[in-house]
Amino acid sequence: MSEIILEMKNVNKQFGGVKAIDNFSVELEKGKIHGLIGPNGAGKTTIFNNITGIYAPTSGTIHFNGNDITGQKPFMIARIGIARTFQNIRLFSQVSVLENILIASHMDAKYNFFTAVTHIGKYRKNEKDLKERAINLLKILELDHKINDLAGSLPYGDQRKVEIARALALNPKLLLLDEPAAGMNHEESKELVNFIKELKEKFNLTILMIEHHMDVVSGLCENVTVLNFGKTIACGNTDEIKNNKVVIEAYLGEGENSDVKGR
Repeated sequence: MSEIILEMKNVNKQFGGVKAIDNFSVELEKGKIHGLIGPNGAGKTTIFNNITGIYAPTSGTIHFNGNDITGQKPFMIARIGIARTFQNIRLFSQVSVLENILIASHMDAKYNFFTAVTHIGKYRKNEKDLKERAINLLKILELDHKINDLAGSLPYGDQRKVEIARALALNPKLLLLDEPAAGMNHEESKELVNFIKELKEKFNLTILMIEHHMDVVSGLCENVTVLNFGKTIACGNTDEIKNNKVVIEAYLGEGENSDVKGR
C-alpha cells in the first residue's frame, strides 16, 4: 500500500468574497512527482502558499506525515521538511552561489545569538560544517564550478538550479516547485526534466510541481491534478489529462497560447 506523505482535505481559501481555493483535496504518495496544472489564476500558487504557511486555510485540513500542519508558520513548515521554489526566481543576486546556499543552511545552525555575535564557542566549527555541507550539495548538483559566481550573473537555467539547490539545503522530504521551467526554451526544459529526475532519486524526494509546459509535466509526473477557478476539474495520469475534454476547454477558454497537449 502506498504511503501518503501529504494530504489536503476540503481546503478552502477565501479572500473577501473570492474563493481562491474551493474545496480542494489531494493525496501525495511518498516518492512520487505530482503535477498541479491549470490556467492562470486557477489557484495553484495559493495551494502552495497554504501548504507552506504563507496563508492559513479558511477551512479544511493539511496533514504532513500524518501530522496536522494546518495554519502553522512558514519557519515551522520548513523545519519539518517542506521546502519550495517560486515562480519568479528569488535569489540574492548580489552575493555568490555559495552564500545563497549558506543562507538556507543556517536553519540548522547549532549556536545561539550570543555565540553568533561573538564568534566564540561552537560558532567556528558549526560554520565550517555548514560550509562543507553547502559545497558538497553544489558538487552533487554539478554547480560547484560556479560556487563563487554572483547568483545574478548566471544564465537563467542555472539560476533555477541554484534556487532548487537552496531549497534542498533545508533537507526537505517534500519539495514544491512553482513553474520551474518558466522562461526556458525547449532544450533548457529537457535538461531541467533530467535534473529534477536525478534530484528525486539522489535526495529521496516527493515533489509537487506547478507547471504550464506539458512536455515537462509528461516527462516527470506520475499523476496530475487540474484546477480551474479554484476547483479541481480532473485528476489522473498525463495521458488521461491530455485527452480530457474538460481540461482542454479550460485551457482554451483561458486564451492560452500553450496547448494542454504539449508542444
